[in-house]
Amino acid sequence: MTSIETTVPGVSGDLLNVRRYAAFSEGGRGGNPAGVMIAEQLPAADEMQRIAAKVGYSETVFAAREADGHWRVRYFSPEAEVPFCGHATIALGAALAEEVGAGVFALRLNGAQITVEASSDETGTQAALQSPPTRSRPAAEGLVTETLSLLSMGPDDLDPRIPPAIAEAGATHLVLALKTRERLAAMSYDFERGKDLMLAWDLGTICLVHAVERAEFRARNIFASHGVYEDPATGAAAAAFAGYLRDLGWPHGGEVAIRQGEDMGCPSRITVGIPSGAGSSIRVSGRARSIGAEREGST
Repeated sequence: MTSIETTVPGVSGDLLNVRRYAAFSEGGRGGNPAGVMIAEQLPAADEMQRIAAKVGYSETVFAAREADGHWRVRYFSPEAEVPFCGHATIALGAALAEEVGAGVFALRLNGAQITVEASSDETGTQAALQSPPTRSRPAAEGLVTETLSLLSMGPDDLDPRIPPAIAEAGATHLVLALKTRERLAAMSYDFERGKDLMLAWDLGTICLVHAVERAEFRARNIFASHGVYEDPATGAAAAAFAGYLRDLGWPHGGEVAIRQGEDMGCPSRITVGIPSGAGSSIRVSGRARSIGAEREGST
């Protein structure tokens, strides 16, 4: 097991480990890196923020077991706390499977209660989370216009079958569906301009998708709002997007596959189970692999 060891002020004598996993990896490669710290009690918020900045991944998740058996969980990007992170939850599931064995773990977030299920074998770890409730609404015309301008795209680049929307599942995402795979692959934008736009509109990510088939999508996710140009796999956005497909009446057949990270050279696969109940939790699953780490401060 690889770890970063750090003594946390206020947690007397405890030695805490930050483990590193790539969530939603495929074929032993790719995936989105996340830090995982399991502690007897959570550090202070400013200390968790400092550690997340040191780790340097798009998110680091912190978890501590409570008296009722739930795990208290908080997520931090290098710049700020986030309400929910899918890939870090999958990474946490992998860490808990190693720490206490396979099972279903109840997680208490800042604004929701969810679960993650995980098991490990000789091929690695498989994990699945149940997302917070979902909801969606049409995206404001001004937001769509600004975002298309940011991406040097126009209305003709959009797939009319999946109109622009704000989709939520613990965090807020702008969903833009593109007609062609080529347009998705060519995605680029000015980082500072993108960050300002996302902060002004209170967006967690901008989720760009392309429908390859009814139940298969390619995706790219912009995370400039928290200091990251692009995420190679985004479980929270996958859950929100799946909830939107359900609201839209898209013929998903109960499950869709989302491939992300290919254009970054970091292939990732997210499997999304979509139950029929409006607004109900989405099941987001994938594999997680342990990755190397250096001592804190050398990152």
